[in-house]
Amino acid sequence: MSDMERSKYSAAPALVGYVYQCRLALLMALRRVKTDPCLNLSIETLDDVVFEKEGIPVEIIQTKHHMSRKANLTDGSADLWKTIRIWCDLYRGGLTQARPVLCMMTTANAPEGSAAYYLRAENRNVVMAERLLLQTAQTSVSQTNKDAYAVFLELSPESRQELLGSVIILDQGPLIEDIDRLSREALWSACHRSKIEQFLVYLEGWWFKRILKHLLSDKPIPILGEELDSQLNELREQFKSDALPIYEDLKTATVDSQLYQDYIFVHQLKLIDIGSKRMASAINNYYRAFEQRSRWVREELLLVGDLEYYEQRLIEEWEIHFETMRENLGEDAVDSEKIKAGRIIYDWVEKEADIPIRPRCNEPFITRGSYHMLADKREVGWHVEFRSRLVELLEGRGALK
Repeated sequence: MSDMERSKYSAAPALVGYVYQCRLALLMALRRVKTDPCLNLSIETLDDVVFEKEGIPVEIIQTKHHMSRKANLTDGSADLWKTIRIWCDLYRGGLTQARPVLCMMTTANAPEGSAAYYLRAENRNVVMAERLLLQTAQTSVSQTNKDAYAVFLELSPESRQELLGSVIILDQGPLIEDIDRLSREALWSACHRSKIEQFLVYLEGWWFKRILKHLLSDKPIPILGEELDSQLNELREQFKSDALPIYEDLKTATVDSQLYQDYIFVHQLKLIDIGSKRMASAINNYYRAFEQRSRWVREELLLVGDLEYYEQRLIEEWEIHFETMRENLGEDAVDSEKIKAGRIIYDWVEKEADIPIRPRCNEPFITRGSYHMLADKREVGWHVEFRSRLVELLEGRGALK
C-alpha cells in the first residue's frame, strides 16, 4: 500500500534516536582519536555516550535527536529536565568531583534568553541559567518534569551552580542525515576521496558490531581508542590500490547448509566423499566469497575485467594440479584411487592455494569460495571424471542450481 502512514505506536523515532546515538558516537570518536588515541568510549553506561581516560570519565554526553529542527529547548523542555535529573543523580553520587564535562547534544534549538542558551559555550552565564531553571522548578506544574524539579531543588544554590558550571549545551546539532557527510569529512585523508563513502560503510559495519558486543556484556568494557585507531589503520591498508576491504560480518558468516544441497559445487564435493564438517565449511566459504565479491562490484571497488582475470588465474593454477593428477592416475585407476586423488587437489585448495585477488587482499575465504564458484559453473572440479559424472547427474535429476 503506497499511501500507508506510520502508526501512532511506531517506534521509528526511538529507533532513529538509537542509531543516531551510535553514529554520533563514532563521529565524536573519530574527531577525538586523532589527538588522543588513549581516550576510551562507552555507550549506555553513565549516560548515552561517555568518554573516559584511565578509567575516569572526562565527558558524559546525552544525545537528543528530533526528526526536524522544529523542537525548542525551552526552560520547561522535557528533554532538558530529563537530562538535568540524570546530572543531579551523578552529582549527588560524587561523580562530578572528577570534573567531567556534562554535555547535552541536541538537534533542538536553545532560544535566546533561555537557560539552555546561557549554558552554551558562547554567551555563557551560569548564574542566569541557574536562576531561570530554579524559577521553572518552583512554578511549573508539569507532571512530566515533577521528579526532575524535585531533585534539582534539593541541591543547594552553590551545588546547583557548581553542577551547571560543568554543563555544556550543544544545540542545533547535526541531524542523522548529516552524520554521513560529517563522518566523511572526518575521514577525508583515510583513502582516495572517491572511496570515502565505501570506507565509511566498512568502518560502520565494524563499529556497530563492536557496540553490540559492548552492550551485550554483563560488565561493559569500554571501546578503546586504540581499537578504533587500529581498525582505521587496517581499513587504510585494505583501501589501497593493491588491496580490497573485507566486510567484518562476512569473516565469520555462516549459512544453512541444507539450502545448498542441490548446488553443483556441493555435488562436486560429494563425488570425492567430503565429510559433513568440511562440506559446511565449503558452503560458508562459497557464500562469503559470493557476497563479498558482489559487494565489491556494487561498490565499484573492482575494475572492469578484474574478476574475469582473477578467475582465469585460479583456473590455470587448478589445471596444473588437475592434469598432473590425470597423468598420475593413468587409464586403469579404480574409483577409490580417483576419489583419493581428487581429495588431494581439494586439500590443496583448502590448505595451500594462496592466490589473492589483489596482492594485499589475503582473506582465505576469497580464494576458497571463488574456487567453489568456479566448481559451481563446472569450470574446475576435483574428481578426475567430474564433467562426465555431473552430466549423468544432471540427466538423472533434472536441472540443478
